[in-house]
Amino acid sequence: MAKRAAPEVNAGSMADIAFLLLIFFLVTTTIEVDSGITSKLPPEQPDVEQPEVRQRHVFQVIVNSDNQLLVQDDVVEVKDLSEMAQKFLDNGGSTEPGKTCNYCQGDRDPESSENPQKAVISLFNDRLATYNMYATVMNELVKAYNVLRDREAMSRYGEAYTSMVKRAADWPKEDREEPEYFELQEKIAKIADLYPRNLSEGEPTKN
Repeated sequence: MAKRAAPEVNAGSMADIAFLLLIFFLVTTTIEVDSGITSKLPPEQPDVEQPEVRQRHVFQVIVNSDNQLLVQDDVVEVKDLSEMAQKFLDNGGSTEPGKTCNYCQGDRDPESSENPQKAVISLFNDRLATYNMYATVMNELVKAYNVLRDREAMSRYGEAYTSMVKRAADWPKEDREEPEYFELQEKIAKIADLYPRNLSEGEPTKN
């Protein structure tokens, strides 16, 4: 009996099918990316003489290599950081005419900051400290500014600052020429100016 030849499989279109599958997976696959703190670096500035900042206006925060938090050279708990920063920013210690912060509600300690415009929070992070600790500390400092801004915005406009910022971000792009949108932006800018985020990050250190 004659041996029958096995039929050949037509593989001419396999390359096309594989290419289409590759395109499908590239289009439909979601690539996860690392998320972190949204922060923009300031643009490069020419070498100019920096204004002198008096020590009473500087709130120094350090994260050391052991993930310990030091505020003004004292070891503190992270949970207390935001409240301490608020107290510093809102101190309103100036009694000089024209420099008094009439909206500040702090202790008016003459040894602490005169007003929020002059108050600077200086953060130094050791290279051996964990990113998680850095992010936690940064969030607490940003929270301090937002709490004070929310309080002042509620007092002036009956709406929290963070709520106004969210409304502005969600505002339809086609309606951003409306007077209401510009009015909202003016309110946001006004509150941000009352409590400017003077948050300075120093060069990471390695002890």
